[in-house]
Amino acid sequence: MAKMEVKTSLLDNMIGVGDMVLLEPLSEETFINNLKKRFDHNEIYTYIGSVVISVNPYRSLPIYSPEKVEDYRNRNFYELSPHIFALSDEAYRSLRDQDKDQCILITGESGAGKTEASKLVMSYVAAVCGKGAEVNQVKEQLLQSNPVLEAFGNAKTVRNDNSSRFGKYMDIEFDFKGDPLGGVISNYLLEKSRVVKQPRGERNFHVFYQLLSGASEELLNKLTLERDFSRYNYLSLDSAKVNGVDDAANFRTVRNAMQIVGFMDHEAESVLEVVAAVLKLGNIEFKPESRVNGLDESKIKDKNELKEICELTGIDQSVLERAFSFRTVEAKQEKVSTTLNVAQAYYARDALAKNLYSRLFSWLVNRINESIKAQTKVRKKVMGVLDIYGFEIFEDNSFEQFIINYCNEKLQQIFIELTLKEEQEEYIREGIEWTHIDYFNNAIICDLIENNTNGILAMLDEECLRPGTVTDETFLEKLNQVCATHQHFESRMSKSSRFLNDTSLPHSCFRIQHYAGKVLYQVEGFVDKNNDLLYRDLSQAMWKAGHTLIKSLFPEGNPAKINLKRPPTAGSQFKASVATLMKNLQTKNPNYIRCIKPNDKKAAHIFTEALVCHQIRYLGLLENVRVRRAGYAFRQAYEPCLERYKMLCKQTWPHWKGPARAGVEVLFNELEIPVEEYSFGRSKIFIRNPRTLFKLEDLRKQRLEDLATLIQKIYRGWKCRTHFLLMRKSQIVIAAWYRRYAQQKRYQQIKSSALVIQSYIRGWKARKILRELKHQKRCEEAVTTIAAYWHGTQARRELSRLKEEARNKHAIAVIWAYWLGSKVRREYRKFFRANAGKKIYEFTLQRIVQKYFLEMKNKMPSLSPIDKNWPPRPYLFLDATHKQLERIFHLWRCKKYRDQFTDQQKLIYEEKLEASELFKDKKALYPSSVGQPFQGAYLEINKNPKYKKLKDAIEEKIIIAEVVNKINRANGKSTSRIFLLTNNNLLLADQKSGQIKSEVPLVDVTKVSMSSQNDGFFAVHLKEGSEAASKGDFLFSSDHLIEMATKLYRTTLSQTKQKLNIEISDEFLVQFRQDKVCVKFIQGNQKNGSVPTCKRKNNRLLEVAVP
Repeated sequence: MAKMEVKTSLLDNMIGVGDMVLLEPLSEETFINNLKKRFDHNEIYTYIGSVVISVNPYRSLPIYSPEKVEDYRNRNFYELSPHIFALSDEAYRSLRDQDKDQCILITGESGAGKTEASKLVMSYVAAVCGKGAEVNQVKEQLLQSNPVLEAFGNAKTVRNDNSSRFGKYMDIEFDFKGDPLGGVISNYLLEKSRVVKQPRGERNFHVFYQLLSGASEELLNKLTLERDFSRYNYLSLDSAKVNGVDDAANFRTVRNAMQIVGFMDHEAESVLEVVAAVLKLGNIEFKPESRVNGLDESKIKDKNELKEICELTGIDQSVLERAFSFRTVEAKQEKVSTTLNVAQAYYARDALAKNLYSRLFSWLVNRINESIKAQTKVRKKVMGVLDIYGFEIFEDNSFEQFIINYCNEKLQQIFIELTLKEEQEEYIREGIEWTHIDYFNNAIICDLIENNTNGILAMLDEECLRPGTVTDETFLEKLNQVCATHQHFESRMSKSSRFLNDTSLPHSCFRIQHYAGKVLYQVEGFVDKNNDLLYRDLSQAMWKAGHTLIKSLFPEGNPAKINLKRPPTAGSQFKASVATLMKNLQTKNPNYIRCIKPNDKKAAHIFTEALVCHQIRYLGLLENVRVRRAGYAFRQAYEPCLERYKMLCKQTWPHWKGPARAGVEVLFNELEIPVEEYSFGRSKIFIRNPRTLFKLEDLRKQRLEDLATLIQKIYRGWKCRTHFLLMRKSQIVIAAWYRRYAQQKRYQQIKSSALVIQSYIRGWKARKILRELKHQKRCEEAVTTIAAYWHGTQARRELSRLKEEARNKHAIAVIWAYWLGSKVRREYRKFFRANAGKKIYEFTLQRIVQKYFLEMKNKMPSLSPIDKNWPPRPYLFLDATHKQLERIFHLWRCKKYRDQFTDQQKLIYEEKLEASELFKDKKALYPSSVGQPFQGAYLEINKNPKYKKLKDAIEEKIIIAEVVNKINRANGKSTSRIFLLTNNNLLLADQKSGQIKSEVPLVDVTKVSMSSQNDGFFAVHLKEGSEAASKGDFLFSSDHLIEMATKLYRTTLSQTKQKLNIEISDEFLVQFRQDKVCVKFIQGNQKNGSVPTCKRKNNRLLEVAVP
């Protein structure tokens, strides 16, 4: 949908007439046509002055969004198009800013949209008032009270799927800032007859269908109900399902709303139990049974339903069964018990069901009031919202329609009075002369109904209280006697003969001419419905119920509070309620919403003129317009009036410098408007005839067209010149850019040509130089070649000469060598035989040793220091050499292995070596520790956030961090402690908290004692007299005993330069405070497996059992 056009006045872009006061000419036909025209364009709201007419569209319209709320917030009432938000905002701002209590009266017949209108008013007020947790909670409770009341008080009728069958008046209370504090709800005339009987095509109250459709199987079983509607006589079946209504979802909504409003779980369950009891009451049926004395008596046909009701309500079955069969009448000191026939029993059953449901509804209203009432006692501002039946004219009108129409007569009376009063106050406030306005005063009709002496309600009460036979016919006869001469009362049997020939008036009826038209009432049922009797036996049976809620609903059933006085009649109660309501409304500033139903089909886009005409008549809308127009039809403040019409006068256009009123006077004088057509108030201009206003609007429209043409002309001229200047500027820029481009292109061409010429010249010069260089090179190469050939010849000649000389010298040398050899051999021959054996031995021995070393090279073992393999010796004389070589090889490979170690590994092996020297063959636990690397920091204190506090407390390097078991000196039991060893101290800390318990300097440690067995117990002996030894020595148990003792030994040696005494013995003494205790290790079978146990035998012996 296109975004709505923004309006700054009610008169802008008006569809039809937005305010009926401006309708010209005014007649019923033009009134209806204007409503229809606006309805066809989705304008469902129309004003009559400050009254809002709302036509039900029977569909959703996009006019209630949060954006719409903001549009109408803090805006003048006539500033925007008619809307219910405008009236809501006007009422809220008057309450907040002017400290005036407000009431919003919403009237109209069933299906006209009264309930929805009240919801829109409340939702708007909730949206514009303050924010905050408490305020939001109050708003939510006020809004959520609606679903609860609708479920129990609304029903589907032929005219409306969600018809309110009760009148509701809610007072919403605000603080001085305009924030809601709470509210109070009053209900009027619940149609309780609907509980037991519904007209064709209508349903019972919503809650019955919602309970059966939406309750869980568990809840239904608890209430002994079934989902099938046909199982219950009080539920009509022809319209049990309503199109577009999800009873199950609505039930969940109601339960959630009850929780938000403040109902406790047990309260909600109690309410549903009462609803279930009412449903089951309709299934109780009676059969006649004759007694000995000949009187008829009623008996219950099937007692299963009665039994289920009694189990549900906690009533004794015999008590309730007797209450349905007998009636006890008390008069002074006498009690008379009479039997009930079948008809009377059914009447008693239905009366109980109606009273039970009606009182439950009143309890719900009171319970909601307790939750939503204001918690503070500060002065409050009040906004009342009245949602009550409209005027009802049906084919068959009974007692309910009579008192509803009486209420509407009172509302019409207060409406006319307050409207005239408001008009008169505004005239006086503005200094305008007040002229008397003739209008129909319906006080005569109200007096006909409510007069205490001869009013219809007074005569009905008198007839109900009269002894003797009382029927509806006797009541009509009395009316004929007393009211026959009244001009608004008509009856076939009146004394006046003027109605005797009126065949449209039956004998058992009377007719009242209300302000909205004539209504024919069927007198049948008036007396019974006014009596509204509930037999005292039933009241007492209900009071005896074990059900807390039901018992509280029937206080008159308490035998200790028996009141023989007859209870007030329904008519008198309603009359008193209406009087209270009227008194309340007269203290507040009224705001009216008149709701109209456009058709009986509950369909969109259908406007039935006859139906709308009927509603216009009984709502008195034309009368309202005439009252409003009796003086001045239109009024407006000077500032907005001058702002709207200032363009019609040259002196006020475009700006008026003086006061707004003076500007309006100049404007109206310039337009030559007759003086009798308007009047100047203190802050407003009053216009008598709508024609004058429409003339102003026509002139304004024509002037706006002229101004629009002028603006268009100026704009087009400005636009064309701006376009020309832009084109001219663009042409200059384009020309400049083109010239730049052309020059750049020409420059590039010249530059390219110059480069080509330069390249050609450089190429020619290079080729010339190349030719010269090539010629020079060839000359040089020729000289070199000739020289080379010459040098070669000379060299070959010299080589030949040298070779010849060499051959001669070699021959001489050979001859000389042979001669010397011959000489030596002759000399050596004489010594050879004497040294031959020794030389051969030495040579052979040398060869054997050489072979030995070569073979050993291939037989060498691995480089592992623990490899014990060594090749056998091949010769006996090499035995010493073989062993020496094995030792040298082992030392060499050990050195090679050690060279691979890091400093950390060397330290570990040094510690392992130290442990071997200390514990090997002494401690049985030692062999199992050899293969375990010494880690030291088992707890990783630096990484664990749990020990951050402990880490911060220790500034030295931590050598050991391990959890040990500290043996208790008193009983031998163990406690977990963190064992910490630093360079200078030994510390013990709590494992859970990390708190340091003991700190021992290493200089105070004198000895470490342990057993020779396979256990982890060891004692740390402290220097006597030292501060750390005040409690004695320490006895520990650890899984890393060898490592801890070794590191303690090495650290002490490093710091004190003295060796720590390590004592290994199965018995040793430990100093505990002032006593020396012997720690003795024994072999024994352990209950807990292989874990050693420690036990204190006496004051001098601590025994450790090792498995």
